[in-house]
Amino acid sequence: MALCAKCGAELKEGVGFCGSCGTPVGAAAGGAAAPAAPASTSGGLASNVGGALAYVTIIPAILFLVMEPYNKDKFIRFHSFQSLFFGIAWIVVWIGCVIVSGILAMIPVIGWIISILLWLVIGFGGFVLWLLLVYKAYNNQKWMLPVIGKLADQQAAK
Repeated sequence: MALCAKCGAELKEGVGFCGSCGTPVGAAAGGAAAPAAPASTSGGLASNVGGALAYVTIIPAILFLVMEPYNKDKFIRFHSFQSLFFGIAWIVVWIGCVIVSGILAMIPVIGWIISILLWLVIGFGGFVLWLLLVYKAYNNQKWMLPVIGKLADQQAAK
């Protein structure tokens, strides 16, 4: 395994920059950096960036599944499918929250407080989960959500 010229940290295969200090791979300890090759696709977009961008909205995920060469990259395909399935699951969770909130709204004061707390917990939890998915994809990790991840992995393998 290669070592970083600046800090001595171990470098993963195919990375363009050191994960510890951010020095470009191939740069001398104090010299100019050599241009790093993209990690995967021939389209100029590294797999980790494509995987992270797939979670921005469903639009990049759909584009990555349709456009060459991104639809050939299994890492980007997995994260695109997981992003789409996560978006669908998120819509289902929000519909469920609307129904539960409507029922709780019939209970004066306490029902409203519980409803507001429910929305805060679900909203914040979903946001943190989304940030975690983007972070894991950007760090070249194939992190699978419990049910959605298996479905995305099956679709990406096709």
